This record gives sequence, structure tokens and C-alpha cells, in this order.
Amino acid sequence: MQDSFRLKPISYVNGTVYLPGSKSISNRVLLIASMSKGTTYLNNLLNSHDTEYMLNALKMLGINYNLSSDKKKCCIEGIGRSFQLSKPMKLFLGNAGTAMRPLLSALSLNENNVVLSGEERMHERPIKHLVDALKQGGAIIEYKKNNGYPPIETKGGFVGGNLVLKGNISSQFLTSLLISTPLALKDTTIFIEGDLVSKPYIDITLNLMKSFSVNIKHDSYSIFYIKGQQQYKTPGNYFIEGDASSASYFLAASAIKGGSVKVVGVGKKSMQGDINFANVLQKMGAIINWGNDFISCTRNQLNGIDLDMNHIPDAAMTIAIVALFSKGTTVIRNIYNWRVKETDRLSAMTIELKKVGAIVKEGKDFLSITPPISFKYSNVNTYNDHRMAMCFSLICLSGTGVNIINPGCTSKTFPSYFQDFLSISKYY
Repeated sequence: MQDSFRLKPISYVNGTVYLPGSKSISNRVLLIASMSKGTTYLNNLLNSHDTEYMLNALKMLGINYNLSSDKKKCCIEGIGRSFQLSKPMKLFLGNAGTAMRPLLSALSLNENNVVLSGEERMHERPIKHLVDALKQGGAIIEYKKNNGYPPIETKGGFVGGNLVLKGNISSQFLTSLLISTPLALKDTTIFIEGDLVSKPYIDITLNLMKSFSVNIKHDSYSIFYIKGQQQYKTPGNYFIEGDASSASYFLAASAIKGGSVKVVGVGKKSMQGDINFANVLQKMGAIINWGNDFISCTRNQLNGIDLDMNHIPDAAMTIAIVALFSKGTTVIRNIYNWRVKETDRLSAMTIELKKVGAIVKEGKDFLSITPPISFKYSNVNTYNDHRMAMCFSLICLSGTGVNIINPGCTSKTFPSYFQDFLSISKYY
């Protein structure tokens, strides 16, 4: 029998939450700091399964680092270049896309011989577009099982040049190339074919690279120009801002059953696109206040919306739950990339939303949600997807409890999530 966590109905939320470090920033900065010249002192690192996989991989790749006892501070000795290995190696990366994709490009820069694998779900997540782009630059890469998917072996050989990358599946493919191409032998030009999804995540990558002394030019996210033979240089200390996707659950809870909730660690100066979740909540009727490093939300009458949410795919899942507490129908559009995440999130959300009584229409790249006439108690399957568990915890704000199957999957990005959620909650 799988572990589960039964949440009793919660009548009111109010208080302050200090956010864990951003997952997107944590894994990117760990990799960049490792290849930088000098020692980097990271603060507010996320302590989670995804960062654990990255740190374990870096250790195997010969990177020296010291992690504080609470795992939030990390001192990394950079090697000042790309990885050069003396023997073949196998790296297991769980279901951490933010480790698998960037490491593939980084390890393709020299004559390494590395097999990258992960959990069963990781072996179902496409990587073909990234591999095709790396091969255009000279990389020798082999699929070990199924064409287009991990496990995957790189033998190096990537030198840069002109690359064409399809932009419609995952922004992590472009992030992976952007991080590694400055260290390639030649200059690189990346041409994006079609629309680029999740552009704000590319801004995170570019911002981070700039902090480590590497600048990249682009034409409206359609062509990227990267000089080769550059070197990352440590900024010394680097503070990782709070996770904006994680903030969405607390802000949503307040919009539904506040009181007011303040999340500390992100604000108007944040580099993460998911802070725009607060703007969507405001459009739905919630009252939002911004500080430099905090956002607060106060409850108000909520109304359904019809919106393209391609720019905030992770936080858009939380909007699907807020829709249950809003007047009218909500339509979330342009979210095809939900299908290639930790699970097929479009399908999973549809199944579980229907269980609690919602009227749901699922399209290839959209979801239409009409609130339930009355909420039904249900056992919510999480599909080993941390965001499913965190989203559906908010159902307990309906006056009906909810049972979350496999609550431990939140360890992927937010091990203390339920503790923090209950810290701002009051029962009937």
C-alpha cells in the first residue's frame, strides 16, 4: 500500500512563508560554478532530490565542494574549464531534467565517455531535439535503449558552429546548449525553429551566465550568438533567490481562503518568470502587493479567466486548482509541454480534477475547467509528480478533505512543503 497524507478541511490561511531556494537556479548555478575559474560560495541552495542528483554527479566528475549541515550553503571549487575525464563513467540522475539536459551538453565538449540514465519516467522524457543540435556541432551521441530518449551515451566531440534547435518542446534544451557553448572550440549560432516555449526560463539562464562573466546576444529569442573559448569566472558569493513556482501554492491558498499570506524570497526584482503567477491571480480578482523580495496575497472574489500560460507552465498548474474556487470557466492555453514533464500533466490533471467534481475538457494543448457544484472527497494520485501533490493539497480549502497518495514525491523540490502549508493553516 502506498503512503498517503490525509488533509482535513482548512477554514483559513494567514501568515508568512520563507521559500526554499529556486530549483531552476540551484541546478544551473551548481553546474556553472563547477566549470568556473575560482571558488563560489552559494547561499540558499535548494535541498531536494533534484539538487542531490546534480551534486552526486558533480562529485563523480571530480568537483570538490563542501555542503553545510543544513545543505543550504555550498562552497564549490571551480575547475575553470569543461569536464575532462580519464575513464568511462555512468551517471544516474533520477527524474531531474535540470540535471540530465545541461550535463549532456557539458559532457559532450571533450572526449569523454559518459552514460546518462535516470528513473523510468526520465527514460520517457524526450531528448531528441537536444541530441540533434549537439550532433550538428560534432558530438558523438548514442541512444542506449529507445531512439530519442535516455539512457544516452556521449563520447564528446562537440565543437560549436551553426545549430538548428526546435523550440516547441522544452526550454531546457536551449538552456543546456547556452551553458556549454561558450566553452566550445568555435563560435556558435543557435537558430530556433518554431516558437520557443517557456522563454522566462531562458532569461534565468542568461542572467546566471552574466553573473559568471559570460554574455550572450540574441535576436528576439530566435537566434543566439555565442563566442567560443570563453571562461566562466566566479562572482565569489552567489545568493539563490526563493523558488517562484513553490510560492504559487501559498499565494493561491490565500486567494482562496485568506486572510493574507506573504511569501519571502521572491519579489519584483526576481529573475524567475513564475512570479507572473501573482499577476494572473490579480487578474482573477486577488489583491496582490509586491516588495523587492516578497509578494503578498489577500483574498477577494475570484473569477475564471481565459489565458495563454506558456510562459509559466509550472505555476499554471496551480491556476487549474484556483479555477475550482472561481466564478465561471477557466481556460489555460498553450501548455502542450505539460505532457513531457514529470508526468503527462494534462492527462493527470484532467483525471484528478474530475475526481473532485470539476467539469474538465482536455485538449492537445489546453485545459478548460468549470468548478464543481459540490466538492467530492477523493484519493488523489500524484503520479510521482511533486507539483500534482502540492497543487491538490489546496483542495482541503473547499470544506472537503483530500487524501494525497505518495506525498513524499514533494522531496523532488520542496521536502518541507506540507509542514509549511500547515504552518499558515487553521482548521474549522
